[in-house]
Amino acid sequence: MSVKSVKKEKGNATIVLEASKELFEGAISKAYQKAKKNIFVPGFRKGHAPRSVVEGMYGKGVFYEDAVNEIFPELYDEAVKSKKLKVVGGPSLTDMQVQEDGSLELTVVTALYPTVKLGEYKGIEVPKTTVKVTEAEVDAEIDRMAEQAARIVTVDRKAKKGDTIVFDFEGFVDGKAFEGGKAENYSLKLGSGQFIPGFEDALIGVKAGEDRDVNVTFPEAYDPKLAGKDATFKCKVHEVKETIVPEKDDEFVKDVSEFDTMAELRKDIKARFKKEREEQAQAAFENAAVEAAAEKMQCDIPSVMIDEQVDRHMEQFAYQLQMNGMKMEDYAKMTGGNMAALRDSMRPMAERTVKSNILLSEIVTAEKIKVTAKEIEDEFKKLAEQYGMELERVKAAVEESAVRADLEAKKAVKLICDNAVAVAEKKTAAKKPAAKKADDEEKKPAAKKTAAKKTDDAEKKPAAKKPAAKKTADTEKKPAAKKPAAKKTAAKKTEE
Repeated sequence: MSVKSVKKEKGNATIVLEASKELFEGAISKAYQKAKKNIFVPGFRKGHAPRSVVEGMYGKGVFYEDAVNEIFPELYDEAVKSKKLKVVGGPSLTDMQVQEDGSLELTVVTALYPTVKLGEYKGIEVPKTTVKVTEAEVDAEIDRMAEQAARIVTVDRKAKKGDTIVFDFEGFVDGKAFEGGKAENYSLKLGSGQFIPGFEDALIGVKAGEDRDVNVTFPEAYDPKLAGKDATFKCKVHEVKETIVPEKDDEFVKDVSEFDTMAELRKDIKARFKKEREEQAQAAFENAAVEAAAEKMQCDIPSVMIDEQVDRHMEQFAYQLQMNGMKMEDYAKMTGGNMAALRDSMRPMAERTVKSNILLSEIVTAEKIKVTAKEIEDEFKKLAEQYGMELERVKAAVEESAVRADLEAKKAVKLICDNAVAVAEKKTAAKKPAAKKADDEEKKPAAKKTAAKKTDDAEKKPAAKKPAAKKTADTEKKPAAKKPAAKKTAAKKTEE
């Protein structure tokens, strides 16, 4: 194999490779041997037609594409290494020419890792949140703990605000029951705001065994079929339950925590909240510092790097949705879009990720950042503990080079942040909350709907090594003359 030429232009490299007659002939022979078992030629048993006969029937180039696929990965990798090219993405084989002497000439186009000019990454001013925990927030947490520890008991009295009633209901508009307006043994906490305005207030004062008609008007911003209409809900109450919240004293503290006094509990809550918020503020500070440094860097990022990062974000998000019992396609429909729109929505995040990764990689090189064998071993142990896996299984699933690169990047982030200047966040005027959009669909006609929360990125599992996909021959398929090398051939990313 030889590299005839390499031409770099606009972030791409056009490489012309040459394979000797002997190498190409050997690849054709291998391609024939793999395919012949599925070839049927009249006059021969299936799989026994000589190569010369098959080539005579279907053309001399019938096995060329398979032969190129046989030898291309090795040819390409050798060319990249010999010319010390730093490529990204997969190469595209754009032309194939068989020379008169039987040798093969291939033309390949591949994207190159961008030329980078680091800007200022030390001494950058970065906003950082000042962390504080108020006494009101501590009070709210104690109230939440008390609510969790509350007992719910059935009472024989009239229902009051804060009680829970168990009841049946059926809704009618213009004397006719409407779809979805019926439920049995439904639990409703009066005053929770779960149902439309007026509904819960009308049930205050009911007793177990009582029937009551509730007259309400659906809001204008509601399902179009019911918006603005008067409705009557016929309700039958089965139970009235009272929530008994414990007294928030030292005895309560002993029951719900490891502490003996309210003072100790309050101190612990405040310290815990402060630690959590400091960690969040530090993470936000680090992200902002890296993004600020990335903005000062100059480089033209190949689109293939963004596309590959979008793919990774999509895979990660699909995994997260799967853990919540949802498919990506269903999520796209639910949010009023499609898969293409979902990919587009992830592109800005992918661009930031790629830009930050390039920045950190360049800083690792510029600052000669290194990690030790012990640091790598400790990281493997941490991953094993995190995922509840045996150490050797983690090592088999995760490349050491990936762990090394991750640790180097973390050190680069630390270097940026250690040298950054934290400044107070600029206060922005509070925006008025936007009017809530009514849901198009209702499960219970009188119930307010809760908007589905978009989940955060799922926690990544150690990426398993992927075996290379093998090409399988079509059963009983006659070989047709193939278009010479008009497709992409997968290649590994090769670095300097």
